[in-house]
Amino acid sequence: MIKKFVPCIYLYHEKAVRSLTDTTVVNTDPVRLAGVYQENNADELIVFDLSETDAEHEAALNILKEICAVSELDVIGAGNIKRMEDVKKILYAGCKKAILDYEKESNITITEEVSLKFGRDKILASYNDPQVLVDHKELTDKFLSGLVLLNPHKIRETEDVTELPFLVQIQQIALNKLLEIFAYEHVCGVTGNTINDNINEILALKELCKENNIMVESFQAAYKWEDFKKNSDGMVPVVVQDYRTMEVLMVAYMNEEAYENTLRTGKMTYYSRSRQKLWLKGETSGHYQYVKSLTADCDLDTILARVSQVGAACHTGARSCFFNEITKKDYEESSNPLQVFEEVFDVIKDRKVHPKEGSYTNYLFDKGIDKILKKMGEEATEIVIAAKNPNPNEIKYEISDFLYHMMVLMAEKEITWEEITTELANR
Repeated sequence: MIKKFVPCIYLYHEKAVRSLTDTTVVNTDPVRLAGVYQENNADELIVFDLSETDAEHEAALNILKEICAVSELDVIGAGNIKRMEDVKKILYAGCKKAILDYEKESNITITEEVSLKFGRDKILASYNDPQVLVDHKELTDKFLSGLVLLNPHKIRETEDVTELPFLVQIQQIALNKLLEIFAYEHVCGVTGNTINDNINEILALKELCKENNIMVESFQAAYKWEDFKKNSDGMVPVVVQDYRTMEVLMVAYMNEEAYENTLRTGKMTYYSRSRQKLWLKGETSGHYQYVKSLTADCDLDTILARVSQVGAACHTGARSCFFNEITKKDYEESSNPLQVFEEVFDVIKDRKVHPKEGSYTNYLFDKGIDKILKKMGEEATEIVIAAKNPNPNEIKYEISDFLYHMMVLMAEKEITWEEITTELANR
């Protein structure tokens, strides 16, 4: 089983506090803190919502949504769950999983309901005493995909009563003791302040785990450096592409050290020929490139890197380094569906900020949400009618009308295509 290093953010009054029971503020910017954990090679992130009122809860959900939007880590949401709707809000905020609090009978009661609704793989449970797993063994085995043990003194007892993988929350421990904890068969990772306080050591701890034959999250390369054909400088060129849009962002070079560092950290590292030294992309700018895939060409002399790009790829501040047009022949752009949606959506959003006289889009924004929803309903009905018509063109036109009005609604409610596509991908 792969062992994971999972930091926590304990969210209280829109700030990160020390623990579930200690509300001492440790960081005033939880979103940026999530970025720090990501930059230091954490594997997942748990966010506990410790809010006490409905208003605080809504504010916490907004922060959770921000964290999920900017983080490459899988985010797990926990806290303030009273009913199925609360699990829905956590998952719709962008979390990959939600944690039920098995210290509360109400959370135990909704286990089957939320598991059937959202999928067993999205539901975990936290607990202090493994006896609750004994008391509800059939329920947990059938409807949970994992556990979070909040009491590190109960690891052995948990191993005795369940085969579900579980994270162990540890607030303080000598780092060398982690190897002993990881030795337990069903422990899938460690979370809590032991990870939070030692986030800068995660990479070293992963190397220590590997030396002790403990499996951790890392890239396993099918090709060694010596398998590649190098150029006259002993390097391999790397073409870097955005993994979502397939836009070519830049071209750089790797030597052996850059290649190995990229595999070890999961962040693109190059060799700077002008500075004659290793170059971790984003180390000074914060514009990291997180590896999604590395692929070699047929001759093994070029690498294609598909990455998640933070900010700009180019040192000029441009998204891509390729913006100096040399020449161009008129041609019809290929219809990349997401690109088309984004371009139309950009126009709609611009109309909202910069109204244009006579614009139908501005007419809808001026009339407000009720008018937009009325048009959505009308266009949906038109699709149903068109679907009964044998001419396929009619339904194509009606779907296009519906999608336009849907994008007006998205702009009104400040929802992006990226959020929509991420939600679809998660399903």
